[in-house]
Amino acid sequence: MAREPIPTWYFALVVVHLESRFLMVQECKHDQQWYVPAGRVEVGESLIEAAQRNTLQEAGIPIVIEGILRFEHTVMPKGRVRVRVIFVARPEDHTPPKSKPDEYSLGAGWYSPKELDQLSLRGEEIREMIYYMASGAPVYPLELLSFEGAPFKRSRYRW
Repeated sequence: MAREPIPTWYFALVVVHLESRFLMVQECKHDQQWYVPAGRVEVGESLIEAAQRNTLQEAGIPIVIEGILRFEHTVMPKGRVRVRVIFVARPEDHTPPKSKPDEYSLGAGWYSPKELDQLSLRGEEIREMIYYMASGAPVYPLELLSFEGAPFKRSRYRW
């Protein structure tokens, strides 16, 4: 007997750092609060592509993904599942953050962890995430995230 598929939503969040400052986005929705660049993965898009697209759309900043801060899998009410990958990135160039509102965000800016107190954050998880990164959190290699059928790279360690 076949089982019903589990409705699953995939999200990419991006902690973008520039020296000791972090990129924050003021959202159009969610009471116009501040958050890291983030969004749902679209059909046919990889998690990395979603992270790059959402950061460019919401903050106007092209990025280079450096690694993974965390991978989250949460069972939600009614049997749904949410998967979030929190990426770490740096700006690709010196493009300034978006300053004109559009359909994706009201604007973006660089903030130190202490300056977060000046912002109305969507949730305390953002403050925790930024302070965690600022304190030297481990960043896991992008190779942790792969596609089915990708070759396994040989390790220098032997078992």
